[in-house]
Amino acid sequence: MTKIGIASDHAGFELKKELKEYLGGKGYEVVDFGTDSEASVDYPDFAHPLAAAVEYNSVDFGVAICGTGNGICMTANKHQGVRGALCWQPEIAALAKQHNDANVIALPARFISADMAKRILEAYIDAKFEGGRHQRRIDKIAL
Repeated sequence: MTKIGIASDHAGFELKKELKEYLGGKGYEVVDFGTDSEASVDYPDFAHPLAAAVEYNSVDFGVAICGTGNGICMTANKHQGVRGALCWQPEIAALAKQHNDANVIALPARFISADMAKRILEAYIDAKFEGGRHQRRIDKIAL
């Protein structure tokens, strides 16, 4: 069974709740790293535990959500082995997996609908990493 980590700040909380239910309904195991309300919080407090779970293979991939998707994605990308991609369209999510082997997708809750977020997740999940020349490039990311 695929295990998916999910985290958000206050701006992404409602979308996170909806996506948790959606993914659970599709049979995925979802591990929630918080936050647990719309009360103002700092996204790194939730991005770091999610990214650590991805980095150490406790989850198969992560979904990180904040207002723009940028801050939570930047934080996740500080972890070695995490390749987070900001995704606002299904095509970008598919390419992030196919070409970059992204293992965290960041969603901009203030700029996409819940329906679009579900389409983005499906595109990401359905995509397969292509390897080849893309693997060579990924191998050059870590310092």
